[in-house]
Amino acid sequence: MKITIVGRKCTPRDSFKERAEKKLAKVEKFFGDSATAKVTATAEKTSKIVEITINNEGMIFRAEEHAEDMVEALDACIDALIRQIRKNKTRVEKKLRSGAFDDYLSGDPVPEETEFEIVRTKSVPVKPQTVEEAILQMNLLGHQFYLFTNAETNHLAVVYRRKGQGYGLIEPEK
Repeated sequence: MKITIVGRKCTPRDSFKERAEKKLAKVEKFFGDSATAKVTATAEKTSKIVEITINNEGMIFRAEEHAEDMVEALDACIDALIRQIRKNKTRVEKKLRSGAFDDYLSGDPVPEETEFEIVRTKSVPVKPQTVEEAILQMNLLGHQFYLFTNAETNHLAVVYRRKGQGYGLIEPEK
């Protein structure tokens, strides 16, 4: 697994990098060598944030945790990733290495989601807008995300409100 460790508003120590690599070795058993992992460590005034994104053959796993200490946040993040994988074990196992779950996922059973109940379907007009117009529309509606056609690229895109602050934009790869 290729691991990239990035610091925002901080420079991660070597001991943190070594611990992250050691912890991700546990998760690497599921994916093999083809996966890539990006660890982002952020230092805020009151807390430390660790975000881990693993990409493997089109499947993306992501976890973000806040804690007073960077190592605590890292440990919680790894645990959250493992819970995600365990929860979706059957579906994920088809995409991941066969036998990856044999030794590692014994222990407390995690209820697997077998059905996804759609409780509401909504149709929306998708008109060309700039990113700024889409954010304004999202805020006016009081939503957490907003689907629109980007006027600059003429592709579908989504703007969303991020947990901490600011906004995100999701666009298809070109």
